[in-house]
Amino acid sequence: MAEGSLMKNSTNGDMTAADYFATNPKPASLDRQSTIARAFIEQHASEGRRVALVTSGGTTVPLENQTVRFIDNFSAGTRGATSAEYFLEAGYAVIFLHRHFSLLPYSRHYSHSTNCFLDFMTHNEAGAVVVESEYQQQMAEVLERYKKAKRENALLLLPFTTVNEYLWYLRELAMQMRPLGANGLFYLAAAVSDFFVPAERMVEHKIQSSEDFHQDAMTNGQGGRAPAAHMDGKSLMIDLDPVPKFLKQLVDAWAPQSMIVSFKLETDPALLAKKARYALEKYAHHLVIGNMLSTRKWEVLFVSADGGERWIRVPASRRTKSITGRDGDLWENAESREPAIEIESWIVPEVAKMHSQMIEKSRSPG
Repeated sequence: MAEGSLMKNSTNGDMTAADYFATNPKPASLDRQSTIARAFIEQHASEGRRVALVTSGGTTVPLENQTVRFIDNFSAGTRGATSAEYFLEAGYAVIFLHRHFSLLPYSRHYSHSTNCFLDFMTHNEAGAVVVESEYQQQMAEVLERYKKAKRENALLLLPFTTVNEYLWYLRELAMQMRPLGANGLFYLAAAVSDFFVPAERMVEHKIQSSEDFHQDAMTNGQGGRAPAAHMDGKSLMIDLDPVPKFLKQLVDAWAPQSMIVSFKLETDPALLAKKARYALEKYAHHLVIGNMLSTRKWEVLFVSADGGERWIRVPASRRTKSITGRDGDLWENAESREPAIEIESWIVPEVAKMHSQMIEKSRSPG
């Protein structure tokens, strides 16, 4: 998005979920991906296996149909990709609905921004490309876990880029997961845009920054409204509509028997518990996991439907620091080489335990 642009919310009434899907086009790949997901879900449903839909990464909001400019949400997909591995380790099959090019389960160990994957490779005496000897054991362990997930067909990767793609996929996958009943789990770790450009207010071509090539601001407007993104003199004006609140639809209509976990990211510690509890009560789902932007890698707040609030904190001596071994392991410091704990390795077992309790409750008479 161009620097110095102006964003403001639409003053119109909020759009309903039904209105959204009636007025915004479904992704071209939706039917094909739906067919793949159906087969995946049917396999694991027949085996009585739990299935977790893990969403991960940020969503974009295109400003043009032929997109050059867009608004993006901050997220590399670390929490989602890491959590997906631990769900697989806990026996779940995982549908990983992720932002295209964000971190993926298993390959994330070799996707650090400070290291190139080729740093782990070398040539042997015969000239063949091999893994450096110091990294072979750790890479072999990651590879075996990945191969196991592949052999069992336990991991399905489905990419999205825009918020529109995300919302269509979420609804479709929720419908596909209905036969799982209480064995379905939604772990909504994606950073989803709160605002979007409705299809009817999207300009077709690149917005011209030069005043000599400005398009008529009302050309694509409807009902007297200008296109959502347009130039006004030398300023780029962006008038966004709020994304409908789909979590309530997910809870009440799309996946009423599944366990649903959402995340709440804040920067003000005074608001975290209050906003997490508010979201839980408003949408009536099972668990909100709150985290602060600055400490999200080593502490989270569980706010559950039973009224409980509790922190999960990694001890200071085992927290992830900026020093990262090229073998993919995280270390507290170079002197002790004490392995850091990924907080997702504690989050996921707790979620799975709550899911087990919910399943048992659903089987109890009355």
